[in-house]
Amino acid sequence: METKHVLAALAALAQESRLAIFRLLIQAGLSGLPAGKIGEELGIASSALSFHLKELAHANLATARQEGRFVIYTAQFDTMNALVGFLTENCCAGVPCGIDAPDGGCWPRA
Repeated sequence: METKHVLAALAALAQESRLAIFRLLIQAGLSGLPAGKIGEELGIASSALSFHLKELAHANLATARQEGRFVIYTAQFDTMNALVGFLTENCCAGVPCGIDAPDGGCWPRA
């Protein structure tokens, strides 16, 4: 993932409403959620919601699709995974992280 895309994604998530929307979309999985349901669940007015969804889409963290008269938003899992991969790419002094570590983190510890 290129640094400019990482910065765009982190900037989009560095806002309380957008972070909440993204986390809700992650929970919804690949089926996504209609915009109205997102606003209802999080108590965000439709005008503000549109702005936040546009910012998440611009950062490639969410996509929209039309289903009848509803717009369904879905998290971009590829972008999320690439972002996490970028952030953890050089962790543990180059030693791969393992879930078998006693504390669930990086192993071995220095």
